[in-house]
Amino acid sequence: MLVVRPTRPADLPALERLAGSATPRLTNLPAHRDRLEERIARSQRAFEAEVEFPGDEHYTFVLEDLERGEVVGTAEVRAQAGAREAYYTYRQETLIHASQQLDVRREVQTLSLSHEVSEASLLCAYSLDPRYRGTSAESLLRRARLMFIAQYPERFAEILAMAFPGFLDEDGQSPFWNSVGRHFFVRDYQEINYIAGVRSKSFIAEVMPQFPLYLALLTPQARAAIGREHPDHESAMSEMLAEGFLRSRHVDIFDAGPVIKGERERLQSFRRAAWHPVRIRPAHSLPDAEPALVANQRLRDFRCVVARYALSPTGQLMLSPEHAEQLGVEEGRAVLAAPLALPGDEHDPGYDEGEL
Repeated sequence: MLVVRPTRPADLPALERLAGSATPRLTNLPAHRDRLEERIARSQRAFEAEVEFPGDEHYTFVLEDLERGEVVGTAEVRAQAGAREAYYTYRQETLIHASQQLDVRREVQTLSLSHEVSEASLLCAYSLDPRYRGTSAESLLRRARLMFIAQYPERFAEILAMAFPGFLDEDGQSPFWNSVGRHFFVRDYQEINYIAGVRSKSFIAEVMPQFPLYLALLTPQARAAIGREHPDHESAMSEMLAEGFLRSRHVDIFDAGPVIKGERERLQSFRRAAWHPVRIRPAHSLPDAEPALVANQRLRDFRCVVARYALSPTGQLMLSPEHAEQLGVEEGRAVLAAPLALPGDEHDPGYDEGEL
């Protein structure tokens, strides 16, 4: 059985392994023992704090395989992306250059340094053991965070954002970084990616150009990489678009990976989630039903699993004793459930209308 729960100090070796095996390496999940220890401690403080509005809280979750007794995934939510330091992105814009004398009018695409995403809550630092890819474990780990946010909305912003790793070439290098950032930092992509994960990101504002970048002056490879996710994250992008997120005008400042945004109340996991009292029945007696995300309502002991969405005629959610035990719920206790499957063709892959 797989369960998502808050991280704890004993998870440190597993987090080190997951950080080292992430594809590609993640800025917000550095393979650095001290930083990972700080991450765990910071997450514990966030879960224990009394919070009335989003701030500098970071909530780190892990996916545990109870049969193996092993942590096999991790993901995080930052209550406010730029609570301590501005969260920088490049915003895609269009400038008009015109001359009446020459009868010329050209629309020119540019990238401008921005920190607009700083106010959003950021879903990030997702890494899953390769053995579990292509299974329901992916959706469980990715969307259990939404089940948590749905229960504690005061802790998070109305807008949620996710930044996806950008396209890398066969050598693991970013064409965008080599065309832009390398000229200012004189370091390769992998090195700057690691530095950004273990140090303060104030160097971004200090060194990166403050003026718009004209896309026409970049290499063709760099232009092609803008807003393009890493191939290993294409299925994740599809799922989050089906969830209700929209592509935004923002891209990562290092590799130009896409940033997607969504209004909390418009996401499928929020709209389709419902509370049900629990009815415990032997596993062999449960009727066939579609799978669902099921979460308890305990802040510090949050748990989320995948179980059958089997309802009794009176609206009770029928759970096996094993699922009830892992959720820490007894007969009659309410749990939050949402269908695991998302609408296949209803999502809009376009841009957020507010940014057009």
